[in-house]
Amino acid sequence: MLAMRRSRLTFAVTLTLIAVTPALAQNLCRPTLTINDVLLSPIEQPNLQRKWTAIVATDTSECAVNSGGFFDIVFTRLSENAPDLEFRQRFIWSPFSLKLAMAFSADEAVGQYRIENVTPCICRDRAAEDRAAANGGWRKQ
Repeated sequence: MLAMRRSRLTFAVTLTLIAVTPALAQNLCRPTLTINDVLLSPIEQPNLQRKWTAIVATDTSECAVNSGGFFDIVFTRLSENAPDLEFRQRFIWSPFSLKLAMAFSADEAVGQYRIENVTPCICRDRAAEDRAAANGGWRKQ
């Protein structure tokens, strides 16, 4: 009897997940992130570090208002005294541009960098926006 209940429950959960997953996937979009204005500073005294700075521009035109999430930048660090090292750093994206800064030792430089693992956002409901615009932006109560 217990095995039959578990079997029915498992079947019901599986059907629910199959039905819900496509609906969720259709409502997810990804912002477009672009790295601009990259600069590696000269060595700064007294800490003997260099600062890698960049601006990450975010195009969230396909995302719902007030969307946000995370993304990784994968760096390849070059060093005069150690093997090259690939590592990633997580940042938060929002609808606004973001200025980033990372510190590196005096004997290090950034060889390459790329964006990965951008979390999706809820897609903008353009049909609802069009209806609101057609109705003058307000609804009858």
